[in-house]
Amino acid sequence: MVSFRRIYVDFKVFSIGYFRNKFGLFFGLIFPVVLILIFGAIFSGESGPINVYAQNQDTGAFDQNIGNEFLTALNESSTMRVITVDVSENFTDYLAAHSSSEGIIIPPNFTENYLLEQPVNITVYGSPASSTSGIISGTINGYANYFNLQRFNGIMIIGLNSATVNTSQTSYIDFLVPGLIGFAILTNPMFSLVNIAADYKKNKLFRQLSLTPLTKMEWLIAKVLFYIALSLAGFLLMVGVGVFAFGAHITLSLWLIPFLILGPTLFASLGMLVGTVAKNPETAGVIGNIVTFPMMFLSGTFFPMDFMPSYLQTIAHALPLFYVTEGLNNVMVYNNIPNALVDIAVLGIITLVIFVLAVKLFKWREN
Repeated sequence: MVSFRRIYVDFKVFSIGYFRNKFGLFFGLIFPVVLILIFGAIFSGESGPINVYAQNQDTGAFDQNIGNEFLTALNESSTMRVITVDVSENFTDYLAAHSSSEGIIIPPNFTENYLLEQPVNITVYGSPASSTSGIISGTINGYANYFNLQRFNGIMIIGLNSATVNTSQTSYIDFLVPGLIGFAILTNPMFSLVNIAADYKKNKLFRQLSLTPLTKMEWLIAKVLFYIALSLAGFLLMVGVGVFAFGAHITLSLWLIPFLILGPTLFASLGMLVGTVAKNPETAGVIGNIVTFPMMFLSGTFFPMDFMPSYLQTIAHALPLFYVTEGLNNVMVYNNIPNALVDIAVLGIITLVIFVLAVKLFKWREN
């Protein structure tokens, strides 16, 4: 039977030891805040190819479809990556479901109006809070001018209409805060448990713990609870700095709680798993870095996933941290709860598997 009293005692002892270690306390709570201050000061906006959803409602005329030609030209630019949306979809609902504020609608009869030299407007969706929206509208306006110049010597035939989606979010700092919360959720328990498990095994401390009433599961649960508490403290600190220092637009919701519980549980268990299966502390450290660093840089921690090449986005979907940062963004940035529920479900399954493996492979005594 699991004893909550023993879990509490181990939790208390571990907490006291942790907070006496100034080095660990710095990296657990202060270092992520330092990163917010540094990245928030350096980056004033985003760069690189931006995913832009586009719906072409133009059916074409005279065996041509200028709408398709216009979107093809946009897609060949280095600024954006055009993702087409079927005309059967409600476009604004589609943007919301895909956590995006940037989009383009090519109107019906676009080709006919263009060829007959009748004014026609493209609708460009964006958010005033996002620097990418200005980049996108500027790029589309440039291509509209090119098409006008190509056929009409610059006479304004193609114009732009503006529409807004998700107007209170999507500046760089809004993405950075959830990303660095995910970073802290990963690194604090992962690095700590890797080192603790390997060190305890080397110095026979697990053997000594086996002589106490404390069980393996109780020991691991105590560590998980500590890192959940640490993650909650770090979350409050980083949100406070993001909002009050940089004016981040953050949506707080009870749906954040599953990520602040499942994330530390997953990475504490993964750190324990790496530390116990490694032959020595040096090997454990190397394996821990190999597991951790790809997740740190490929899971949308420091910048939105849309900035990455498509093949890296595919790789990111196989990384557990992706579902933490993606879920935090869905709740805090986009208020997209249906997508967040999917992230919670995937994260819950991964966490359960890793936790069970950690408990099964964790041994008080080596053979």
